[in-house]
Amino acid sequence: MKQPLVEKIDFYYNAQGYMVFTEKFHLDRGFCCGNGCRHCPFDYEKVPEPKRAALLAERRNQRKEE
Repeated sequence: MKQPLVEKIDFYYNAQGYMVFTEKFHLDRGFCCGNGCRHCPFDYEKVPEPKRAALLAERRNQRKEE
């Protein structure tokens, strides 16, 4: 039986009001869905090119800024 999602653990709402899944949610699911999710811990493995390369580059740039 699936557990209900918990706000601030499995997801949060961004400034535009969209639900954003956390890294924990993705790890619990266990695979990349291919949608280019913000917190994908699987390096966007199922996202088609050239979008995958752009997402990985954006992630590297964000980490440099931190």
